[in-house]
Amino acid sequence: MCDDAIFMRTMITDILTQAGYEVIGEAESGAQAVEKYKQLKPDMVTMDIVMPDMGGIEAVRAICKDHPEAKILMCSAMGQQALVVEAIQAGAKDFVVKPFQPSRVLEAVQRLLG
Repeated sequence: MCDDAIFMRTMITDILTQAGYEVIGEAESGAQAVEKYKQLKPDMVTMDIVMPDMGGIEAVRAICKDHPEAKILMCSAMGQQALVVEAIQAGAKDFVVKPFQPSRVLEAVQRLLG
């Protein structure tokens, strides 16, 4: 899971672990997310769009270049629709909008993981 805000990472971790999923890694920047993906090869990644250093879209491109099968769920704020479209074109599979509704996050995760 990648978000520069720790409270967002905590919120997503809580939603996922309460639903029985295991969170195996966290990153606070796009560059960290790319490195963690290589190390951990997670079943799925949640990715914020706007972050310092490498943004989410750039991180999605970098991950999908080497791992086209990567399942990446973008997390965007209201009003970032154009960026969401760009993220999907870069290889992200779905998106959820902040502030998160736990049911929407879980629906998207279940869709991605089949």
